[in-house]
Amino acid sequence: MANTPQAKKRIRRNERRAEINGARVSRIRTFVKKLETALAAGDKDAATTAIALVQPELARGVAKGVIHKNTAARKFSRLTKRLAALG
Repeated sequence: MANTPQAKKRIRRNERRAEINGARVSRIRTFVKKLETALAAGDKDAATTAIALVQPELARGVAKGVIHKNTAARKFSRLTKRLAALG
C-alpha cells in the first residue's frame, strides 16, 4: 500500500486515466468493428464512409498515447488493403 501522499495521489490518478484510456480504446475498436462488418458484408459504400471515420480515430488514439503509432499504421494499412480488394 502507498505510504506517501504523492504515491496515494498517483494511485488515484492512474485509476482515472485507466478509465479514460479504456474508453478511448473501446471507441477505436467500435469504429474498426463497424468497418470490418461493412467489409465482411461486401458493402463498399458503407466501408468507404466507415474508413473515413476510422482513420481520425486511430490518429487520435496515437496522439493521446493509447495505441502505438505503428499499430495504428498497421491496422489502417490492412483495412485499406481489404477495402481496395472489394474493388
